[in-house]
Amino acid sequence: MADVGFIGLGIMGRPMAGHLQKAGHKLFFDRRHSVPDERVTGGGIVCSSGKEVAERAEIIITIVPDTAHVSEALFGSDGIVEGLRPGKIVVDVSSISPIETKKFAEMIVAVGGEYLDAPISGGELGAKVASLTIMVGGKREIFERVKPLFDLMDANVTLVGGYGDGQTCKVANQIIVAGTIETVAEALLFASKAGADPVKVRQTLMGGFASSRILEVHGQRMIDHKFDSGFRMELHQKDLNLALSAARMLQISLPNTATCQELFNSCTAHGGDKWDHSGMARALEWLANHEIGNRP
Repeated sequence: MADVGFIGLGIMGRPMAGHLQKAGHKLFFDRRHSVPDERVTGGGIVCSSGKEVAERAEIIITIVPDTAHVSEALFGSDGIVEGLRPGKIVVDVSSISPIETKKFAEMIVAVGGEYLDAPISGGELGAKVASLTIMVGGKREIFERVKPLFDLMDANVTLVGGYGDGQTCKVANQIIVAGTIETVAEALLFASKAGADPVKVRQTLMGGFASSRILEVHGQRMIDHKFDSGFRMELHQKDLNLALSAARMLQISLPNTATCQELFNSCTAHGGDKWDHSGMARALEWLANHEIGNRP
């Protein structure tokens, strides 16, 4: 059993930490981040800072909202880096900038630590039932040491490449997801406005080449107009910002990604920043003056 630091106990981190505890690992938490009671009653130890977490744990996992939060957790006052000793491993499973990730890895390695970037996909449900996809960047030997922990939290874990490659893979994932949400919304909106039953259209498409997990899950959300929970739109906006800023540096064009971001922006202007990202369909409905769940 490993001594594991776990910083970030939000919608995703909370159940992920729970899987590790149930398997018998000893977990250490930073009290400066909210620590749910069940993680303490489950045997977790609350520390005064990230520094103390790093001093007491062999492997330190971070899962916080964005690049700035990761930087603060690692290098801020009483941060993780101050408690590292040679051989300790930092694993960041947040979704952040691939470029900054490479810098973070270099800084951790410079003080004798090891680093993996390991962003996740699968949402709240995936975290709860341990069916996440984890995309890892870093050294293979370090990946193999941490893989038993990954296996407790996911159904699919892959070493993509070196430092930052896990984050690059996650950004690519978010490009595909956003584009597919937009396409599914267009298709169901078209069918509904043309007078077809979107319920039956979705059912029919699920049996053909157009079938997808997004059509299955988010297509139903669009028909039901239930956007009040799931993967928050503001987080997907953050991920697309990473994609578009990196695209500028790489001097490539991502026109469909830019369109999806503009549709997200329209939704958040209407108070939708906390909606599930499938709520992007609302922006298309406003343009059409028609809701997917209705027929003329």
